[in-house]
Amino acid sequence: MDGLELFTAALGLGEPWRVSRVEFAEEPGRLDLHLAYRRGARFPCPEPACGRDRCPVHDTVDKTWRHLDFFQHKAFVHARVPRVRCPQHGVRLVALPWARPGSGFTMLFEALVLTFATAMPMSKVAQSVREHDTLVWRIVERHVHAARATEDFSSVRRVGMDETSARKGQDYISVFADLDAGRVLFATEGRDSGTVKQFAADLAAHGGDPGQVHTTSSDMSAAFIAGITKHLPNAVMTFDRYHLAAKLSEAVDAVRRAEVATRPELKHTRWLWLKNWANLSPRQRRELQLLLRPSAQLATARALRWREDFQAFYDQDPSYEDAH
Repeated sequence: MDGLELFTAALGLGEPWRVSRVEFAEEPGRLDLHLAYRRGARFPCPEPACGRDRCPVHDTVDKTWRHLDFFQHKAFVHARVPRVRCPQHGVRLVALPWARPGSGFTMLFEALVLTFATAMPMSKVAQSVREHDTLVWRIVERHVHAARATEDFSSVRRVGMDETSARKGQDYISVFADLDAGRVLFATEGRDSGTVKQFAADLAAHGGDPGQVHTTSSDMSAAFIAGITKHLPNAVMTFDRYHLAAKLSEAVDAVRRAEVATRPELKHTRWLWLKNWANLSPRQRRELQLLLRPSAQLATARALRWREDFQAFYDQDPSYEDAH
């Protein structure tokens, strides 16, 4: 097997395609693979409903695609792509085995981008593949839209929703998930009640029924409550444990801040009260145990015990009979 045959096999090419020429430039570190098809080859009509598989070549169009790096060097694939003449559909650009229509990247390159995108921020993905992040976003968005177009949400009954932000205090995103299937259903910018409206519309567009959603889990924001009430009218709202625990911790801290004026031993102890016991160091546990002694008669200690009693509720058997 010579070099051209090796590259042909590495690209997974079959008849009538082959690598006809390879050019390598150490500076600026670039590998160019030129493809060609066998003279006299005929191609299927690219229209899905057309069964003709031996259409003659009408002309060709020069195209280039970014491919996976060859070691530390950028690699590019070039080809004169044939346009075939179909008696029914006229002149059409043929479908290619290495790239999707309209893309400037090979499918292997796009697969690498999608793999990276599941594990790192898009800016890091762009840096890793040495492409502008705008182009990387286009690859990801195209595949996400294509995948979501086939989604079926008809079985969605329990929905969890939450908000997150890329930067503190701005760029909020609301995310909606199927609590039974453990999958993200929808994400959109913002955190107002309109995000629930958008989710309900997207749910219906994918075969779901907002009226059949019977349970939601969210924080206690007025926006989510208003949105659920209006756009998921048959859902029973549940406020999730994480956000309730956060509110209780805020209450404990409020008691501590009010009490510290008369109880100086509470100074510099904020994190003793806010952390879970398992996350405290041995020294911190000893300090907290001293403050929790009944003889200390601290209102903050009483507030902490109420928080712990409430959290213990979630550790009970979840069956309806025991809860009742």
